[in-house]
Amino acid sequence: MPNQRDEAAGDSPADLPCLEKLDSPTGSPPTASLSSLMELENCVSNLSLAHEIVVNRDFCFKPKSPPTDSLEGRVTEIVHRAFWDSLQEQLNTDPPNYSHAVVLLQEVKTMLQSLLLPGHVRLRSQLDEVLDMDLIRQQVDHGALDLHRLSAYIINTMASLCAPVRDPHIRALRDLQDPVELLREIFRVLGLMKTDMVNFTVQSLRPHLLQQAVQYERTKFQQILDQQSASLDYTSAWLLAAASEEAMAVRAQSDSPAPDSRGPVSPTAVLTRAYMRLLHWDPHDQKYPETALMDRARLDALGQQLQMLVLEASVLLLTSAHCGGSVFSLQGFVGKLRPAIAALLEGSHTREAELKAALLGIGDVVLQQVTEAVSGQGGAALPKESLDLLRGQISELWKHNNPVRTLIGERVQGFLQAMLQGGPAKRSPELPASLRLVGAELAELGTAFGRIVHFNRTVFGPFFAPILRRLLLPPGEAETAEDSR
Repeated sequence: MPNQRDEAAGDSPADLPCLEKLDSPTGSPPTASLSSLMELENCVSNLSLAHEIVVNRDFCFKPKSPPTDSLEGRVTEIVHRAFWDSLQEQLNTDPPNYSHAVVLLQEVKTMLQSLLLPGHVRLRSQLDEVLDMDLIRQQVDHGALDLHRLSAYIINTMASLCAPVRDPHIRALRDLQDPVELLREIFRVLGLMKTDMVNFTVQSLRPHLLQQAVQYERTKFQQILDQQSASLDYTSAWLLAAASEEAMAVRAQSDSPAPDSRGPVSPTAVLTRAYMRLLHWDPHDQKYPETALMDRARLDALGQQLQMLVLEASVLLLTSAHCGGSVFSLQGFVGKLRPAIAALLEGSHTREAELKAALLGIGDVVLQQVTEAVSGQGGAALPKESLDLLRGQISELWKHNNPVRTLIGERVQGFLQAMLQGGPAKRSPELPASLRLVGAELAELGTAFGRIVHFNRTVFGPFFAPILRRLLLPPGEAETAEDSR
């Protein structure tokens, strides 16, 4: 399993989690041997790969091929072309030189054997008989090698082993006559078949991995901690920030302004607030909690979706407030407006200038569709002052402290927190009226977020417990709790 993450596809994290501190001096001498560093890398790689298989239902491997316009792609193409040109020259000599062809046949045999299952006893025996390399070398020495006959057998064997999705590739192989082109395509299709076999094996093992996933990830993470004792620094800082926010919220509810007053701060509430912070994490902040690194790409994607839903709900709320319920109740109005808003907001979360431009476009679209809806209903046109005010309020939503955006954000935050506190098995909390138009998307987002949080909390709960005890209990009680363990 080590070092296979580079070939993984889908919504998986692009890089393996780096548990080393990024702010350490680059010129400091190495403190670990090369073997221990390689062992640590393999441990992290296995942990990340197992986690991806368990969490990502669509996880699969894809054949690794460099981009054709990259240096690696150009070099690969040149080397491959030189190899197949050399084979072509050997086969065109008189008599033909089969030295390279024999090596390729041996590799094809090895690849076919790797695709066989334990029950393929007869097929394995037949493969050894037809692709008997000693016999093939004797045929080469006596000029009796029939490369087309062997190729036909190889194609038939591939047809019996491949998945149905590869049947068109097999049919294309049967139409090839040039031996060099045929061998090249055989290798390409065999590579696809090996990938299919790996993905089939992963999907077959997934139910068994689910049963062992929590203990496996916990054990692997402990091995990492044993080699790097300071690997929970960012997790501790993350929980400390969440505990401080929760303590302030508790004091605000209890009307106690004293900064040192200790309210009943719940560890569950601290963890819930900590996980909510991950949805709003600064992408440039590299001090991400180590215990959530493997899910960072998924959490960042959910955070971007959440930001778009908040903006969309804000636009709909402003439009409803200015136009009244009569326009929103028109059949097809919301269904036509929402896709236009979502299309303009897509990709505008990364840069402030892009968001401003998107909101200006949304203002124009909203005004156009509102005007068309009112005129189609036969009602009086909205005053120009009201339309200009609506356009201006929509354009101001780029500000993080915008009152409407803040209100919608707080309600979304409360809804997601209620979903986390309710757990994965309970009903979703009731949506506020201002969020009902985006309720389906928000509930789907909350469900995906809840699954990630539930699994993460189950795996890393034992690592959170001592940190939370130190943060929430007085020093004496925290030490007593540690000693009692």
